[in-house]
Amino acid sequence: MTRRTPPVPARPAVPPFRFGYGTNGLADLRLDDALTLLADLGYDGVGLTLDHMHLDPLAPDLAARTRRVAHRLDALGLGVTVETGARYVLDPRRKHGPSLLDPDPDDRARRVDLLLRAVRVAADLGAHAVHCFSGVTPTGTDTDTAWKRLAEALAPVVDAAAACGVPLAVEPEPGHLLGTLADFHRLRRALGDPEALGLTLDIGHCQCLEPLSPADCVRAAGPWLRHVQIEDMRRGVHEHLPFGEGEIDFPPVLAALAAAGYQGLTVVELPRHSHAGPHFATHSLPFLHIAATSAVATSPTTAATTAATTAGATSPATAATTPATTAATTPATADGATPAPPARPPAPPPTGATPAASDAATDVQPSAAPPTGVPSATPRGSTS
Repeated sequence: MTRRTPPVPARPAVPPFRFGYGTNGLADLRLDDALTLLADLGYDGVGLTLDHMHLDPLAPDLAARTRRVAHRLDALGLGVTVETGARYVLDPRRKHGPSLLDPDPDDRARRVDLLLRAVRVAADLGAHAVHCFSGVTPTGTDTDTAWKRLAEALAPVVDAAAACGVPLAVEPEPGHLLGTLADFHRLRRALGDPEALGLTLDIGHCQCLEPLSPADCVRAAGPWLRHVQIEDMRRGVHEHLPFGEGEIDFPPVLAALAAAGYQGLTVVELPRHSHAGPHFATHSLPFLHIAATSAVATSPTTAATTAATTAGATSPATAATTPATTAATTPATADGATPAPPARPPAPPPTGATPAASDAATDVQPSAAPPTGVPSATPRGSTS
């Protein structure tokens, strides 16, 4: 299989950041319209969720359709990460079903087949990574059995990813078996620490339930980062929010990403905002650019990384698939003191739309006391 070379973006974000937007937040647009919109807005890439309306992975002529999308991405200068979080692509009645944890081996095989298709699509698109997640532990399944099923199901997918030269980036998802960074390391050890296995880090999820702050999560995850998703969120509430509506301070997060040497896509994920997707895509990128500028201006570590990047040392594709080696330390001023956090970028203007009751957030029990400066959770309704 010939792997497409990812394009160098024509309009890079503030170096070394490369921002994208997820098609799961543009579900009401045709794929070509969504890609054109993102290129016109100045995004560097796209998080492409394989779904019935966007490069359906189960429809006929997948290879030919993938080639057409690859040509379009090339023409627009967009990088891409392939995501596999479509809610009903395999089963019209079960959200995210079947999963890698299902009791029925035939059902697990259907999810594995989807992931194998995603790996092939990613290779043909020249994607930086393939995203996946574990799924929720089924009722009646004990934890040890669930972990055994997960490792066995993912083993052939990791092998396929290695053969294609595309990292498989597993996402810790609140409420799933693999829900935290610690759980990712459990899977990594169970599979023998394969080079092709990496991490999708969702910055909002870090705020939601990790014991570390989002910036410290980035520092801890640095060597395994292959894909990053970003949105606002509140402590203990799994609800993807537009920037400025949650509790996250983004400049320190972006400074940590730069210090970790991450140069893959950082993709905005607002899957429950497709009703106003173009609006949120329009206003998310300026927010991130302001946060990135603030991160660069206030962090000597980030400034040094920026200078090295602009000197042309490493291509984005190589950096996205190579473990980071840059020291991930807390930024300090010249006299050794930790600088004051930069001002939070302004929130995008609201649309006035309110999520329906079925789109309410899931209350999640944080895994430990919130980090300093992060408020405790306020209980809320149901899921993301």
